[in-house]
Amino acid sequence: MSMNTASGAERLVVIGGDAAGMSAASQARRMKGPDELEIVAFERGHFTSYSACGIPYWVGGDVTDRDRLIARSPQEHQSRDIDLRMRTEVTEIDVAGGRVRARDVDSGAESWTSYDKLVIATGARPIRPDMPGADASGVHGVQTLDDGQALLDTLARTRGRRAVVVGAGYIGVEMAEALIKRDYEVTVVNRGSEPMSTLDPDMGRLVHEAMEGLGITMVNDTEVTKLLTDDDGRVRAVVTRDAEYPADVVVLGIGVRPETGLAQAAGLPLGTHGGLLTDLAMRVRGYENVWAGGDCVEVLDLVSGQERHVPLGTHANKHGQVIGTNAGGGYATFPGVVGTAVSKVCDLEIARTGLREKDARRVGLRFESVTVESTSRAGYYPGASPMTVKMLAERRTGRLLGVQIVGREGAGKRVDIAAVALTAGMTVDQMTALDLGYAPPFSPVWDPVLVAARKAARAVAQRP
Repeated sequence: MSMNTASGAERLVVIGGDAAGMSAASQARRMKGPDELEIVAFERGHFTSYSACGIPYWVGGDVTDRDRLIARSPQEHQSRDIDLRMRTEVTEIDVAGGRVRARDVDSGAESWTSYDKLVIATGARPIRPDMPGADASGVHGVQTLDDGQALLDTLARTRGRRAVVVGAGYIGVEMAEALIKRDYEVTVVNRGSEPMSTLDPDMGRLVHEAMEGLGITMVNDTEVTKLLTDDDGRVRAVVTRDAEYPADVVVLGIGVRPETGLAQAAGLPLGTHGGLLTDLAMRVRGYENVWAGGDCVEVLDLVSGQERHVPLGTHANKHGQVIGTNAGGGYATFPGVVGTAVSKVCDLEIARTGLREKDARRVGLRFESVTVESTSRAGYYPGASPMTVKMLAERRTGRLLGVQIVGREGAGKRVDIAAVALTAGMTVDQMTALDLGYAPPFSPVWDPVLVAARKAARAVAQRP
């Protein structure tokens, strides 16, 4: 059923104004002009097209100006003939009627907008623990620029200097460092045995040591049970089963969930992680004119063959390009991911791609696991620093399954070698012959990734 506007143009409606949504809108606009395709986009916050990944560096003071995190302002999008409606939240999707209901956040006024094509890019929301005090003043999740601004406002008016970060994934670790830079006493309370559960625990241990070296107090293997508040409702402490940690500010870093309440209410298909399920063209499965992308979808893991939720700006922007191309009448696909991510704590770089040991076990893969210690440059060249590389290879075939790297300068982006090898389905034996760039200032004559590949190839060959 077409809801063509008076001009005869089709209407594309986009829900969500950050990476996936506005990439889709911009790409669709490049494909078709306003006389062929009208584009209406809704964003409930104050900002569009910003780098959520940059928020910890803004909070920590590395990035001094919030606007530097904004790639494209609402006005820039509007100047490209995109009818972008800020501070407007979509409250209902009527798939059968081809329309969405939206509410002006400030006035409360509601109205329906019809669509021929729909893009759902609602992102993810920080997980808030279901416990007393979780919604108290001074407790912050950090997912959007609005969230980052709210946290900075709290830090500016808080007299005390004690911060507790709940969770030690990417956001938790990065926010802990940001708060240390702001001269807070920082305690990180973590459910896992080591920080960075995206790594195996033996590699997480290296991150743990680096965090303690920064003066961060790490408390592992413990669950928060409640948050205590003072008489005016401000948080004052974080309580675990066996201790209490005073807090003037609390940052939640226990991960995010896909923001798919609207989609679920509309009857659209969700996966086991709560994200929308799409086909290779990023079209919502079973719905011809509805697409979804970014942190609200599940993606195919090319190594395990299973769907997973990977909230990352790199994927969101690629999803938007694919969706905009398809919604604009072209053709593009998003084949999947291998699960590459990098982060840092002070000067320690942390990187991973592919499967951890427990991921490989869960999907029924048998593997050899090797760890090597090497250096970032030739050992005799000034500035060479230690680097630990862990590599998983499938038994029998020798196929690369995953790589984790922890080290100083030059460690993090080395994971890209492994990401390409994983995508290409290479064996560790094939990797040992890779013609990588070499000079003493950049690497030893055998790059650390190739040293690990040699060791993994030997382990596979020795297994009867």
